[in-house]
Amino acid sequence: MKNQTPRMIRRDVPEPISSEKSYWGSDAIADILRLLKVPYVLLNPGASFRGLHDSLVNHLGNVSPQMLVVLHEEHAVAIAHGYAKVTGQPLAAILHSNVGLMHGSMAIFDAWCDRMPVLVLGATGPVDSASRRPWIDWLHTAADQAALVRPFIKWDAQPASVKAAQEALLRAWRITRTAPRGPTYVCFDAALQETQLQELPALPDSRRFEPPSSPAPATNDLEQAVQLLSQAKAPVILAGRVSRCEKGWAQRVALAEKIGARVVTDLKLGAAFPTSHALHAGPAGMFLAPEVASVLRGADVVLSLDWLDLGGTLKQAWGDDLVTSRIIQVSVDHHIHNGWSMDHQSLPPADCFIACEPEVAVSALLDALGSHVHNRTLISKAALKIPDDVPDHGMLRVADLAAVLREATRGEKVSLLRLPLSWSGDHWDFEHPLDFLGYDGGGGIGSGPGMVVGSALALLDGDRLPIAIIGDGDYLMGVTAFWTAANARIPFVCIVVNNRSFFNDELHQERVARQRGRPVENRWIGQRIDEPAPDLSAMARAQGLTAFGPIENAKQLREVLPQAISALRSGEPVVIDVLVQTGYSPAMSQGMTRSHND
Repeated sequence: MKNQTPRMIRRDVPEPISSEKSYWGSDAIADILRLLKVPYVLLNPGASFRGLHDSLVNHLGNVSPQMLVVLHEEHAVAIAHGYAKVTGQPLAAILHSNVGLMHGSMAIFDAWCDRMPVLVLGATGPVDSASRRPWIDWLHTAADQAALVRPFIKWDAQPASVKAAQEALLRAWRITRTAPRGPTYVCFDAALQETQLQELPALPDSRRFEPPSSPAPATNDLEQAVQLLSQAKAPVILAGRVSRCEKGWAQRVALAEKIGARVVTDLKLGAAFPTSHALHAGPAGMFLAPEVASVLRGADVVLSLDWLDLGGTLKQAWGDDLVTSRIIQVSVDHHIHNGWSMDHQSLPPADCFIACEPEVAVSALLDALGSHVHNRTLISKAALKIPDDVPDHGMLRVADLAAVLREATRGEKVSLLRLPLSWSGDHWDFEHPLDFLGYDGGGGIGSGPGMVVGSALALLDGDRLPIAIIGDGDYLMGVTAFWTAANARIPFVCIVVNNRSFFNDELHQERVARQRGRPVENRWIGQRIDEPAPDLSAMARAQGLTAFGPIENAKQLREVLPQAISALRSGEPVVIDVLVQTGYSPAMSQGMTRSHND
């Protein structure tokens, strides 16, 4: 986890207010946000929270927290989500009543599926119908506003008093940071915010509302796991939803080496284990590569560290056969499965279930295994499938782009904030928990730009180059999130792999056409982003970013990347539009186009 004090970024400074003191309900709410050390709030303005907006500006001075304006409510939550992926800590996203919450709901779903903490704040009303303005206040009031998102948040409240509002914020803050993490939602009555107070309530000691520590493994579960692992002849570790903590990373490596376990990682979840290590089983992907599936099927014991869709992954390896491995499941994810969303995935078998977070379990297993040493021979790691010499001319493949980017950043610490679906796990090695941050959780499109901004915000003043590679469809749906980066001077380089198509669905249409004996040549119809081709770099420049492109070959990309990195170092957000060939890795293509009959 990143652990540093966030700095102020291009702050709008309010005019001084009169010395005559007055206090309002929203002032008390704002005081709790400061007490909780929320560094930034993300918002698109809304009249339902005009009271809180005023308090952040004229009561707190737009400091601690600092207000960052976004152009769409989905961006507010997505930026907070991206920030949490680096730091493990939540920001506050403030959403307008009804319509703003609807806009933000996709990003809330992403954070829920990704198990990331976000403090979502909203407003409604006035709840008292006699106090409502004609027309608009009725449209922006709901009897149960949280019902819009309740299936994919951990907890919600609509407090009816100032003291209750403060308590609700404290509770939401604790719950969103308690594993399994996820967004919480607090909705404030507009009239409550604008109620004048005689004095501000006394502030509590925030240290008394910290989330609980992760529970330790039960003694009998730990003993059973140790027995299975110490006797295993071909153990496999599935490194899933783990932290960005360097200590946790080192302990996972130590555990794998102690028991001689092959390690499988998931491209959806980001860096979890050094991919250059001899024990890494094969290229990470959205789905198991054939060689990785073979390693998993050969395991006699599988240690799952909060693996995403353990049941489905076992099915990829064993098909309809019985799973012959003994399974050790480490997770607390079951605590928030509610049945509305199928994000809980397939039900996995487990011979030993350790109900705690992976880092706690790994540390306990290392201690309990003591001096145990495996007697297995390590397998040499295959080299990356990176072209040695990318030709100067000709349309780039994603593998070519990866090779040129590696060349341009050699010797640098790069954080890949986002990668496209066309990326293969053998394009780049991950050697640090911040080398790659993973995907959005919800499997939609449009979240990339907002999450890029949030992750880059979290990496400010660090020693890493924040670089994102996203698809053109993702970019086009979320491009206005980049205005916030330009406004606040949050630097990054975002490379758009532009195949001018919603290519994922071209593959689906090809599959259906083949099944039905129809022309596969028509797969592109209704998928292409062309004629006219949107000017992606112009969209970035129009919002105040530095932009290059369209880049048509490796020669141009080699020329542009040093300029882009230089601009990043000077504090500028940068977009590079790169034209690329369509195509996915074989494992990705097969996994994405499977039918329910396969």
